[in-house]
Amino acid sequence: FSYGDYVRAGAVARFSPIMRAVKAHADRGGRVLGICNGFQILCEAGLLPGALLRNENQRFVCKHQYLRCETTDSALTSALTLHQVVSVPIAHAEGRYHIDDQGLNDLWNNDQVLFRYANAEGVVSSMDNPNGSRDHIAGIRNKRGNVFGMMPHPERSAEDILGISDGKLLFKGLISSVEQAAV
Repeated sequence: FSYGDYVRAGAVARFSPIMRAVKAHADRGGRVLGICNGFQILCEAGLLPGALLRNENQRFVCKHQYLRCETTDSALTSALTLHQVVSVPIAHAEGRYHIDDQGLNDLWNNDQVLFRYANAEGVVSSMDNPNGSRDHIAGIRNKRGNVFGMMPHPERSAEDILGISDGKLLFKGLISSVEQAAV
């Protein structure tokens, strides 16, 4: 199985039969979280705007990365404070988020940007953008607020035994919102 086969398989994942169920779940208001390739699939399936492209440097990137929270009005970010910095791992070759100018304006106007790449102090700059993402975007949500996508891997930083547990904060907010919706 070559890398090229993997890329082609990812590009057609949106046609998988399971995606009909994922779309139906999202249409009913159910929460959907796509991480890394899952983010890519959600964009390809039209559940999130934009697309994920090959990293600007054309290389696979694997490291811990700081993210700055851009909204707290989201199930995924509700346990964070505005502009709080968290550290989570990234591991991708096609993580460069791209969207056209109008789409970017819509994301900001609709409070859909969840995270941007930053440094430890929360400063957003091209020096701390590991893949060349448009406007340093690392994660977004749909307009309705129930579909989330992000390139970084919070699930790889959600246990103290891993040496970092910042990802736990994202899941805490998401779990809390699901529990509140069930009551």
